Amino acid sequence: MKVLLINGSPHARGCTFTALSLVAAELQREGIETEIVHIGHKDIRGCIGCQKCTEKGQCVFSPDLVSEVAQRFSEADGLVIGSPVYYAGPNGTLTAFLNRLFYSTPFSKRFKVGAAVASARRAGTGNTLDQLNKYFQINEMPIASSRYWNEIHGNTPEEALQDEEGVQIMRVLGRNMAFLIKAIRSQQESEGLPPEEPRRINTNFIR
Repeated sequence: MKVLLINGSPHARGCTFTALSLVAAELQREGIETEIVHIGHKDIRGCIGCQKCTEKGQCVFSPDLVSEVAQRFSEADGLVIGSPVYYAGPNGTLTAFLNRLFYSTPFSKRFKVGAAVASARRAGTGNTLDQLNKYFQINEMPIASSRYWNEIHGNTPEEALQDEEGVQIMRVLGRNMAFLIKAIRSQQESEGLPPEEPRRINTNFIR
């Protein structure tokens, strides 16, 4: 079992990485393999809505970092997305990356466990987490929770580690995520997953 963790901060070893590392450490203690991928410093194009991915099975801009991570995501049992707060929302590079990662990939994401983590000096984490969680909700991915919203505060990694509540939140998140992954795997092996709808219904508001 494996969890992929996405560091959406431009800083490779900053506060977001610190939070993700705390989550990863707990996952590893529970026997879950982890990999942290740093994407926040990359030059990543956003989705242009060309729909070519429906024909090619991958984004028209492939090969690039999105297609590289897509392969690892397809093989993972869970995904943790970490972002700093920019104007009360996720990093723009991360958003561009996620839009293409989720939209252009044909593999099923059902019952892969998802979790979002936000780091901030002070505020804006609620909006950031809400936006990131929507990637999971639209793909039938169970969301792992902790004992508070998955956020940590500080302007440096050292300050983040002084946020004792934030540190505890990350540790609990890692343990809860490991439990969910194991429970889903056990259920899948014994009785299978819930039946999938035979076709997706899309209803436009204007006809």
